[in-house]
Amino acid sequence: MATDIAFTLGVLSLLGSRVPLSLKLLLTALAIVDDLGAVLVIAFFYTDNLLLLYLEYGAGFLAFLILLNYLGVRKTRIYAIVGICGLWYAFFMSGVHATIAGVLLAFTIPTKTRINKRGFINHVQVLLNKLKTTKSIEGEYLSYEQHEIIEDIKEEREKVETPLQKLEYNLNPIVSFFILPLFALANAGIEIQPESWSGLLEPVSIGIAVGLIVGKCIGILSFSALFVKLGISELPENTNWGTMTGAAIMAGIGFTMSIFISELAFEDPAVKAQAKLAILIASTVAGVVGMLIIKAFVRKKE
Repeated sequence: MATDIAFTLGVLSLLGSRVPLSLKLLLTALAIVDDLGAVLVIAFFYTDNLLLLYLEYGAGFLAFLILLNYLGVRKTRIYAIVGICGLWYAFFMSGVHATIAGVLLAFTIPTKTRINKRGFINHVQVLLNKLKTTKSIEGEYLSYEQHEIIEDIKEEREKVETPLQKLEYNLNPIVSFFILPLFALANAGIEIQPESWSGLLEPVSIGIAVGLIVGKCIGILSFSALFVKLGISELPENTNWGTMTGAAIMAGIGFTMSIFISELAFEDPAVKAQAKLAILIASTVAGVVGMLIIKAFVRKKE
């Protein structure tokens, strides 16, 4: 674990517009769920000392956050303060890896709007018409009435935005240009030395490579075929089992979370180096093989 979203979509983009959007959506969704699974693995299997008292505090803060959502509180600052100072700190002190707190916090932030898009357009149109007919102070200054109208437009904007989407939009530049590069660099730390290559035939390296390239492919295709056969799901639009095979192999591309888990899983520095090198090599093979298979089976756009 886990599929690296950025690298997977980056490799897929090399095939251009020939790749159906539905296949990109499938891989994105798969990578997100895979990341959540990795976070749960970290929480449940890499916790040394568990302090139940702090977990109870964490459960209390989580319940409070759910209550805030239920009561219709939409200020993201409140969720940030309670989530970081309360929920995250409680999980951090409990011994459970604090990444799980971030996932739980995200689940509690409201995702509903107060008004729909049509209502927003109608309300803002009325306010804009009112703004046009309102007299302004001489020069570039706005009158008191115009200020009131602009504030009303701001309130309407708040109603049509979901707090979660607004938070995601505001955090995107910080995450993309600071947090992700820092996370990747901090967890990479790969020193490739002559003896590292000999370690590729060790059980740890072989296990990682087979797991990422073969295991994930078999797992994804098996469950996909089962759900399609049972009528629970259907193949993404404009795809076939050939492109699905390529996508399943490409899901073996792992980097940040995979390396992070290897840091937690192994204590011996030599074994850590083997694991990281195996992840990089297996990811490269998965990317190249998956891309070639998709390219061979993808249907030409009509």
